[in-house]
Amino acid sequence: MIRSSTPKVVAITGAARGIGLATAKLFAAQGARVAIGDLDVDLATQAAETVPGTAIALPLDVTDEGSFAAFLDHAESELGPIDVLVNNAGVMLTGDFLDEKRATAAKMIEINLGGVIIGAQLAARKFAGRGSGHIVNIASMAGAAGFPGVATYCGTKFGVVGFTLALREELEPCGVRVSAVLPGIVHTELSAGLQLSPIIEKFGSVEPDDIARAVVRAVGRNKALTYAPERLGLALRASNLIPERTRRRLHRWLHTERLYLNVDQATRDAYHARANTIRDAS
Repeated sequence: MIRSSTPKVVAITGAARGIGLATAKLFAAQGARVAIGDLDVDLATQAAETVPGTAIALPLDVTDEGSFAAFLDHAESELGPIDVLVNNAGVMLTGDFLDEKRATAAKMIEINLGGVIIGAQLAARKFAGRGSGHIVNIASMAGAAGFPGVATYCGTKFGVVGFTLALREELEPCGVRVSAVLPGIVHTELSAGLQLSPIIEKFGSVEPDDIARAVVRAVGRNKALTYAPERLGLALRASNLIPERTRRRLHRWLHTERLYLNVDQATRDAYHARANTIRDAS
């Protein structure tokens, strides 16, 4: 189903950088007023100044229901009724699962899945009362296939995909739309330090602008799941149908079996350090 009109007001979480900021700029370029939510308010303010048209920066901790509610309420008081909420904030903390600290796992679960659930419920209550509105959850290709080195991250993103599909069915009678976008390896700080083979770099990596276009496309078409790049989504879904032993040989040939473990550790450590101090790190 094609959306009849461009959304007028869009709220985006974790939007001071990366995918969130690219999405804000694209919606704004199409005439939408945009609320940029981020725990780093100073950076969000700087980001809002780079967005064409009307954009405001607001404080947001996606793991705190009160903070999320205040973000949505403030956005509406400044910009008008929200048409689209993009749940973008997320962190990816990589490493061997056997060495993963409980606090590390809890952070990813709390932000990547918990923040999506909190935001979706708060927005859905507003949307259901109006009979319209769209929630877009940024998941990951790691929500369609499992990769060593990011087991917990994959768990959170599989959760986002399942949550999206269930909520889409539950809220459809209310006129509320729910979608998920599943990016491949995006050139943002979240993936910094990954050492990609040439074939994976060419086949599976994308830019934040590519994901922004996928979000806008998901809203315009009201599509349940949008993969970006689509070619990688097709490949991952096809690989899940291959017998396990053959699939493992394929991953070894593609050099993806330790994609998230063979990294530039200093670069990953720098990202982890920031992610552990600023929550909305996507």
